[in-house]
Amino acid sequence: MAKLTAKEEMLQYKYDVPATDWMNTPVDFKPGTFCYGAKGKNLEAVDFPNARDWSPSDADWNLPDNWQEIILEGMAERLAKYRSFRLFMDVCVRCGACADKCHFYMGSGDPKNMPVLRAELLRSVYKRYFTTSGKLFGHLVGARDLTEDVLKEWWYYFYQCTECRRCSVYCPYGIDQAEITIMGRELLNLLGLNIEWIAGPVANCYLKGNHVGLEPQGIVSNVEFLCEDIETITGKVIKPSFNRKGAEILFVVPSGDLFAEPGIYACMGYLMLFEQLGLDYTLSTYASEGGNFGFFTSNEMAKRLNAKIYAEAKRLGVKWILGGECGHMWRVINQYMDTWHGPADFLEEPVSPITGTKFTNAKSTKMVHITEFTADLIYHNKIKLDPSRNDHLRVTFHDSCNPARAMGLMEEPRYIINKVCNHFYEMPEETIREKTLCCGSGSGLNAGENMELRLRGGFPRANAVKYVQQNHGVNVLANVCAVDRAAFPSLMDYWVPGVDVMGVHELLGNALVMDGEIERTLDLRLQPLPGKGVDSDV
Repeated sequence: MAKLTAKEEMLQYKYDVPATDWMNTPVDFKPGTFCYGAKGKNLEAVDFPNARDWSPSDADWNLPDNWQEIILEGMAERLAKYRSFRLFMDVCVRCGACADKCHFYMGSGDPKNMPVLRAELLRSVYKRYFTTSGKLFGHLVGARDLTEDVLKEWWYYFYQCTECRRCSVYCPYGIDQAEITIMGRELLNLLGLNIEWIAGPVANCYLKGNHVGLEPQGIVSNVEFLCEDIETITGKVIKPSFNRKGAEILFVVPSGDLFAEPGIYACMGYLMLFEQLGLDYTLSTYASEGGNFGFFTSNEMAKRLNAKIYAEAKRLGVKWILGGECGHMWRVINQYMDTWHGPADFLEEPVSPITGTKFTNAKSTKMVHITEFTADLIYHNKIKLDPSRNDHLRVTFHDSCNPARAMGLMEEPRYIINKVCNHFYEMPEETIREKTLCCGSGSGLNAGENMELRLRGGFPRANAVKYVQQNHGVNVLANVCAVDRAAFPSLMDYWVPGVDVMGVHELLGNALVMDGEIERTLDLRLQPLPGKGVDSDV
C-alpha cells in the first residue's frame, strides 16, 4: 500500500480553474491514486483479449499494434448495440449540474473527476471518429485523436469512478454517467487494460464461485467456526446445510461475509435468524458469491457470472433465492438480469414460509433481499427482539449506492434498525437515500495501492458521519453492502476515529431473542454487553 498523505495535506486541494485546457493537461500517475494492472493469467482464465502482465507506471503498456483499430471497432459495435450509449454521447449540454455531485471531485478538486468531464474524455474521441462536425473541425468542436496519452487518461479516470450513479440523480437529461464509465472500461478491457483487483476476483468467481477463491471445504469450515462463536454467545448449536438438494431456499451471501471482519458478524446474524425460524435453506459452496465483479469488466462477463447463481439454484432444485447484504449483486439482479437471461421461470415466485407474504417485486428474478425478508418478519411479529442489547451503540445508516439508487431499497434497513436499536440518527438529508454519498471504494476500487484515492473519494461520506458523531455521539455506521463493510473501517479510522462499521444483521443478531438461549452476556463480537457479567461497567 502506498504511503498515506497526511490528513492536513489531503485537505489542501482547490477548485480553481486549471491553468491549461483539459485537452492539453497530461495525466499524472500519482502513487496512491491508481491500481495495479491486471495479471495475464487472470485475464486468460476467463478468455479476455490481449492478456499479459503490464504496469500502469511503465511508459510502454505493450499494446497490440492495431490497438486503435480495436478500440474504434469496439466503439462502433457498442454504439450500434446500445442506443443509450449513442444518446449519452450526443445529448449532454455541459450544464455542469453533475459537476459537484461526484465524491471523487469533491475529495480531490481534480476537474477530470467531474462526471461531465470524465465522460468528455470518451465523448471527444466519439466526436472525432463518429460525427461529421468532429471529422471536419476536430479540436474546435471538442474532438480529438485517439492517442496513447488519451488511452492512458481513459484508464486513469475510468478507474477513478465507482459507478455509484449519484451524478445521474441530478442530470436534467437523465444521462447515466456510470454507463459511460462501463463503456469506457469495456473498451479498455479489449486491450487487456484491466486492474488486478477486478481481474483476480473475476477469475476466482468464474473458477471457484467466489471472489477470493475460497475452496468448498474452506467455506464450510469458516461457517462452522462462526457457529462455534454463536454457541458460545447463545448456547445454541447451529448446523447449516451446504449443497443440499430439495431445500426450499438457496441463500447467497457476498463472500466477504464468510471470512472477513466485520462481515462475518452479519453472517452470524443471518445464521441465528434462520435457526430461530427453522428456515429450510441451504448454502452453496459453488455459487458462494453474491457480488458480480464481472460487471466492472464487460456486460458479457457480468452475464456469465450472474448465470452461475441461477445454475446452482436449478441444480439444487430450490424454490427461490434469498440474498444477503450485498451491493452490486442487487444492481445487477434488478437492472440487468431480465435483459441477459429473461425471467427465472424455473423457480417459484418467492413467498415467505413464515408470514405468507408474497414478494411480488421478485416475480421475475426470484431473489429477495435479506432486509426485505427480515423487515417482513418484524412487521408480522414473528421474532422477539431486545433492542436494549444495542443500547451502547448510537447508530447511523449508510445507503449503499447500488441497493439504494439502483433498487430503491431504503426503508427496509431503517425499519429493522429502528426495531433493534434505541438510538438511531440520520445523516444530513442531502447525503442519504437517493442522494447518498459513495464509500469511495466500489466498482472494484477496493485495493490497497490506491488508498489515497479511496480516502479522498470517501471523504464526503465521512464528513456526513462526522456531523452525526459530533451532534449525536454516533459510534456505529451500519450498512447493507460487503464492499462498504470492507472499505469503511479504514475510512472511519482515518477521518472519523471512534466509529465502528456493522452490517444491519449484526445489529439484529445482537437483539434477537432465540428460543432456549442462555443469558446473553456477549455481543456477536464476543465483547461484553453493557450491564452484563463481570464487565458490567463497560
